Amino acid sequence: MFRDDFNGSGLDHASWATCYDWNDGGCTNAGNQEDQWYLPSQVSVADGKLTLTAERRATTGSDGKTYPWTSGMVSTGRDQWDGTPRKTFTYGYFAAAIKTTGQAAGMFPAFWLLPAGTRGGLPELDIAEFINTDHYADLNLHAEAPDGTNIDAHYSHGPVDFSSGYHVFGLDWEPDAVTWYVDGVQVFQVTDRSVIPDVPMELILDLAVGYHQSPPADVDRTQVAVDWVAVWQH
Repeated sequence: MFRDDFNGSGLDHASWATCYDWNDGGCTNAGNQEDQWYLPSQVSVADGKLTLTAERRATTGSDGKTYPWTSGMVSTGRDQWDGTPRKTFTYGYFAAAIKTTGQAAGMFPAFWLLPAGTRGGLPELDIAEFINTDHYADLNLHAEAPDGTNIDAHYSHGPVDFSSGYHVFGLDWEPDAVTWYVDGVQVFQVTDRSVIPDVPMELILDLAVGYHQSPPADVDRTQVAVDWVAVWQH
């Protein structure tokens, strides 16, 4: 029901926004206190791949703050707060072929799903996160339990050098189970129906900077590449 092989000469703006829902023309994830301000210029499509580029370059955001880094992201969500999401998904199989950065310290690439209705917040499905590492993929389900407490189902898959080439990260989201796959092999599953999301969600690929730690002083640039991304409904 959705696919991009990134075979064109530029980003398909009918499919992708370059920010979160809450800002137009640039943004950050303030809740994580990250170092980057996302800009469309840091997203490129060429040679059959999507490239997200993080650079140490002081950038002033529309929030008036100056960020030491700029970086790139894509989302199937809105261009602005009162816009309409490009594409939302409720259940399905999500997969992407990703080559993460070989400069892991201070970097936080992610492939994930976020609710369209709340513009952030729970629930959240992390298909693959690389938090200051290129050898372990974090797979998460974050949700709110019926009693209001937070649920965090988590698995760290590795060690594998995920920066040495493309690896396929997949998530099968169904009403009775959420199942994670790495290169076609099942590695994690959640079967508690009470915590499995049942709301429309947006698809996000991003390269955040400075979550938990900032990059070393001698690192000024890095990239993440995506060969393809697709969603199947079943």
